[in-house]
Amino acid sequence: MNSSDKQKGVSPIDHSVRPPVVAVVGHIDHGKSTLLDYIRHSNTTDKEAGGITQHLSAYEVEHTGAAGGVGRKITFLDTPGHEAFRAMRLRGLEVADVAVLVVSAEDGAKPQTLEALKLIDETHIPYIVAFTKIDKPGSDIEKAKMSLLENGIYLEGLGGEVPFVAVSGKTGEGVPELLDLILLAAELEGLSADPELPGTGLVIEAHMDNKRGNTATLIVQNGSINSGEYVVSGSSMAPVRIMENHIGKQIKEAFPGSPIQIVGFSSLPAAGAPWRVVESKKEAENAVTLARNTPGAMVEKAPDQEEPRATLPVVIKTDFAGTGDAVLHELQKLQAEMASEAGKQIDIKVVSRGVGPISEGDIRFAGSGQNPGVVVGFNVKVEREAQELSTQQGVAVATFDIIYKLTEWLHDEIDKRRPRENTEEKTGTAKILKVFSTTRGKVVLGGKVESGELTEGAQVKIMRRDLELGTGEIVSLQTQKAATKVVAAGNEFGAMIKTTVEPAAGDYLESFAIVFK
Repeated sequence: MNSSDKQKGVSPIDHSVRPPVVAVVGHIDHGKSTLLDYIRHSNTTDKEAGGITQHLSAYEVEHTGAAGGVGRKITFLDTPGHEAFRAMRLRGLEVADVAVLVVSAEDGAKPQTLEALKLIDETHIPYIVAFTKIDKPGSDIEKAKMSLLENGIYLEGLGGEVPFVAVSGKTGEGVPELLDLILLAAELEGLSADPELPGTGLVIEAHMDNKRGNTATLIVQNGSINSGEYVVSGSSMAPVRIMENHIGKQIKEAFPGSPIQIVGFSSLPAAGAPWRVVESKKEAENAVTLARNTPGAMVEKAPDQEEPRATLPVVIKTDFAGTGDAVLHELQKLQAEMASEAGKQIDIKVVSRGVGPISEGDIRFAGSGQNPGVVVGFNVKVEREAQELSTQQGVAVATFDIIYKLTEWLHDEIDKRRPRENTEEKTGTAKILKVFSTTRGKVVLGGKVESGELTEGAQVKIMRRDLELGTGEIVSLQTQKAATKVVAAGNEFGAMIKTTVEPAAGDYLESFAIVFK
C-alpha cells in the first residue's frame, strides 16, 4: 500500500484475508509436480533429476472461482514424494493451511500416501484428495477410492467428509474444481492476517548462490516485509535489499501468504526456522548476538550405552539446506539396519553438514579422525583441490543428483568400513589312515575325506579325539597317484602337510578357512 492509498484510507487489495498456503503431498511419481506444472503453466518435471522432486519449492498462482469476481492468490508448496524427504514434507505441512493429498488413479494408496496422511493428521490441517492421471488408460478412480477406504481415508459420499476431485496434470481436466475446493477450504478456516504488522513467517529452504551469496526462501505468514528492513532468523540476518517473488522478479514489498526469496544472509538460516522483521541493523545485530549466546540443548549419552566398535566420520554437502535432512535420514536408516546385524555395528558421526561445493576443508574434516571418513554431496560439485586431497588422505568422495543412488553408495562405503570378525569355518574332515614319513617339519600321510573337501594350501587342525594337537598347511595333494588341487568327500588321498606335530593313524584332519564377517 503506497502513501496516497493510506491517506485516502483505500486499499486496492484486501490483505486482511490471507491467501492460503497449500502443501501438495503424496507418493513418489503420483503426479504432484505435473499437476503443479499445469497450474502454474510451467514445466519443472523434465528438469528434476530422475523425474522426482527433490527440493521444497514455493509457487504463487491466482485463481478466479467458478462464480467469477476478483481473482484470489494461492501459494503452493511442492514437496518431494521419496521416503527420504520426510522432513521436507513435514516442514511444508507445518507452514501450510490446506493440504492436497495426490493419489494416482492408476495405483491408489501407496506407502508414502499413508505416510503423508499421517503427517497431515499431525499438523491438524484440512486436506483434499486429488486423484491424478485420470487421462491414463489404466486409470480406475473407483478402485483408487476403495484403496483409500481400506486405509481409513473416508471420502465424501463414502462415509466421510474428505472432499476429492479427479484431475489430469496433462489436460487440465478437474484443475479449476480443485482450485475452487482449495479456496473453499481456506474460507472455512477463516484465514486472516494484518499487513500493518512487522513480517513474520518460516524459512522453507536455504542455499548458497555462488554469485549472490547466502539465499533463503521464506513464507510470509503475517505482517509485511519491505525494502530497507532487516530479516532475522536465529543467528542469521539479512538486509532486505534483494527480495524476489516466486518467479525471480525483484519486489519492494511482500504481504501475508507470499513466498519470497531474500539474498544476502550473514549465514544460512536453518530450514524450518522462524524469521521476523526488524527496522534497523542494530536491532538485527542485537537479536543475532542474543541467539548466538543462547546455549542449545546438549544431548548426553546414556550411562549404560555401549561404546561403538568403530566410528565413521561423514561430511554432508548439499545445494539446499533442507536437502541435508534427506541425506541425514538415509544415514540414520543405514545405522539402524546395521545395528540389527551382528558384527556390523558402526557409529556414523556427521562431523560437518553444509551447503555449497565440496572443499578442502570438508576433506580435512572427514580425514581428521582415527579412520578416514566419507564426504557425500547432493547436487554440488567437488573442487579440484578437494579431489586431490581426498586421494592423499584416503577419504571417499562422491556426489549425486538422485537420492536413492546416494543411499546405495553410502551403504557400500559404510559396509566396507564396518568392523569385521575373523571366523573359522570348517571346510572338510579327513581320517588319517597311514603316516608314511615325518622329516624337517613336513609329514607325508594317507587318508580318506569323510565330509566336505580338502584343498591344496588349506589350513588344517590335527585332532586326536577331541584334543587339538596342532595346526598345519596342506602343501600338496594326490589321488590315485596323480597330483590334484581338491579331494572331495568319499575319496582317498595322499598329502604332504607342513606342521610341527607328529600325527598318527586314526587322527583326523579338519580343514578350515578364515572368513571375515
